[in-house]
Amino acid sequence: MAVPLVVGIDGSEASLEAVDWAADEALRHEAPLHLLHAAADQEAPDLVAAASERVRKSAPAVRLSSEVLYEDAASALIGKGRNALALVLGSRGLGDLAGLLLGSVSLAVAAHADCPVVVVRGGVEHGHGRFGSVVVGVEDGEGSATALQFAFREAHVRRCRLVAVHAWSVPVGSPGPPGLSGYALQALRRPPAQVLADALRGPAQRYQDVPVSSEVVEGAARQALLDAASSADLLVVGARRRHGHVGLQLGLVNHAVLHHAPCPIVVVPQI
Repeated sequence: MAVPLVVGIDGSEASLEAVDWAADEALRHEAPLHLLHAAADQEAPDLVAAASERVRKSAPAVRLSSEVLYEDAASALIGKGRNALALVLGSRGLGDLAGLLLGSVSLAVAAHADCPVVVVRGGVEHGHGRFGSVVVGVEDGEGSATALQFAFREAHVRRCRLVAVHAWSVPVGSPGPPGLSGYALQALRRPPAQVLADALRGPAQRYQDVPVSSEVVEGAARQALLDAASSADLLVVGARRRHGHVGLQLGLVNHAVLHHAPCPIVVVPQI
C-alpha cells in the first residue's frame, strides 16, 4: 500500500489552502492523499465532505481517502505521521489567537512528528510553482543530510532549480591572526564554501537533472533563509532529534522560518 500524504483540516481558510497545496503535491509524487479532521464536533462530516469535493474538482486523478478522529488534533496528526509521506498543515487554525504567528497545532506537530511537516504559508504566487525554485538550508555537519535529500527530490519532481543556502559567522571572541577578514578566519577551520560543496556532492550525483545554485552568506541563518525564500516555491529546513527526549530540536532558526517564511516551509526530521 502506498504511503499517503496527510493533510489536517479544520474548516479554516488556512487549512483549505493546505488542502489545495497537498492535492498538487500528491499529483507530483503520484501519492494518495488522506484528509484528517480531528475534533469532537457535529460539523466534522460536512467539513470532510467539503474538503473532499474541493480535491475532486482540482485534482480528480488523486487517490483520496478521509477520516474523522475524535481526539486532540496535534496527537492525531502526529500519530498519522508515523506512516505518512508528509503532514501538510495550514499556518493558522480556527482556535488560534490572533496574536500568534503560527497556529499552536502546527507548531506542536512540527516539533514532534516523525515525518516531514509542511506548513503552507505565503500568498498565491508561492503556491503554484511560479518561481521555479526550492530553497534548502544547509548547516555544517550531517544535520542537513535528510533535508537535502527531501529538497533534491522536490526539485526533481517539480523540474525546477535548487537553491542551497549556507550561512556562517565567526563566533564572538574567536582568536585569530591580526588583519584577517571574517571569511579568512573561518576558513582557518573549514571554508564555508567547502562545507556547502561537501554537503551537496552526494545528492547532486543522485539527482543530476536538478540545476543547483549555491549561496554562501555571512550572517544570521534565519535572515539568509527568509531572504532566499522570498522568491521560492518551497523552503526546506532540517531538524535534529533531541537526545533522550521525544521530539525535535526546533531552534531559533526553525522557529523564525516557521513563523515568518513567505512561502510554504517543510521541516524534515534528521534520520
